[in-house]
Amino acid sequence: MNFILFDDSRESLLPFTFTRPVCDIRIGILTIREKWELHLRSKTSTITESYLSAKFPLVSARQNILINGSVCPNKNIVKDILSLKPGDALFSDETLVAINSPAADISDYTNRKETKAFPVYIKNLWDIFQKNGKAIEDDFDLLTKGKKSQKISSTNKVINPKNIFLEKGAKVECSILNATAGPIYIGKDAEIMEGCIVRGPFSLGEHSQLKLGAKIYGPTTIGPESKVGGEVNNSVIFGYSNKAHDGFLGNSVIGEWCNIGADSNNSNLKNNYALVKLWNYNNGKIESTGLTFCGLIMGDHSKCGINTMFNTGTVVGINANIFGAGFPSNFIADFSWGGAAGFTTYKLNDALSTAEKVFERRNKKLNDVEKEILARVFEMTEKYRK
Repeated sequence: MNFILFDDSRESLLPFTFTRPVCDIRIGILTIREKWELHLRSKTSTITESYLSAKFPLVSARQNILINGSVCPNKNIVKDILSLKPGDALFSDETLVAINSPAADISDYTNRKETKAFPVYIKNLWDIFQKNGKAIEDDFDLLTKGKKSQKISSTNKVINPKNIFLEKGAKVECSILNATAGPIYIGKDAEIMEGCIVRGPFSLGEHSQLKLGAKIYGPTTIGPESKVGGEVNNSVIFGYSNKAHDGFLGNSVIGEWCNIGADSNNSNLKNNYALVKLWNYNNGKIESTGLTFCGLIMGDHSKCGINTMFNTGTVVGINANIFGAGFPSNFIADFSWGGAAGFTTYKLNDALSTAEKVFERRNKKLNDVEKEILARVFEMTEKYRK
């Protein structure tokens, strides 16, 4: 059987889906694609935007099962999907979950079935941090079943140790780990430095670091190869990003290759306790989230200087560079350069030059495919910079 993940709710999940299919969003410990590939014990390909297809190509076969890339798997829904016959489509309420389609076409079905598995799925930006706790718990069970954790050093204060798992090479010393409210997962070769206080659910990706004295409130995910310090509450950092110093990050989602300067903070609650509004790329306007708590959404490759202040419900696009005193606007367009005093265009060549340097710092190379994706996003988002 050939498994293909297709985009759903892509426009509602911008700016993250400018640079990736929906299934490559991280929620919980893993990306959605990584979850499916572990459950299915098979590689997947993708139906996504044409400009992303060079990096995320479609592989079609004579027999295909198409799966909604915004849906997170569980064993019951996987069972329902694998039982589909050609022409069957599986729904959860009004959400299309999967189709058995020889033509690899999401409209190619003749028989509708319903699942009672009630999967976690993301349709809005805030779903990523709101549903992160359940996703961490599911991934924790998936990744640790039948495995034995490394021993936790006696220098730590540990509460509910059976709910804590350290992968090979993980280091934790002189810290407080409280897994009462949810599991704590420390990835391969990751490190929690001295004096950190962590409440689960929490995941620290491989080769990542919690800096000295960090305070983490779950549910929080830090992806691979990231450095995080200060205070973090109910947030998701996809990976390859740094918030290495003091400052508050709450009810937020940070993409890849981002950097948050020292003592930068975001508000996650309005002074009048009103519902938070958030920029919606799909509709081109600010819309209510229905949430009281909602912080910062920052797309890939964006950076902010020291002491940057973000209003409640701020959306930062791809490759923005923010600095200076005062609160910038609550929508900062892709490839913007500046701050509260105003923005100019962050020239594409300059942005690519910075991205190349950031990649090199992690012994990676910004190849031509990555450059072409960013160039396309630069063109697509020009209207927002006017």
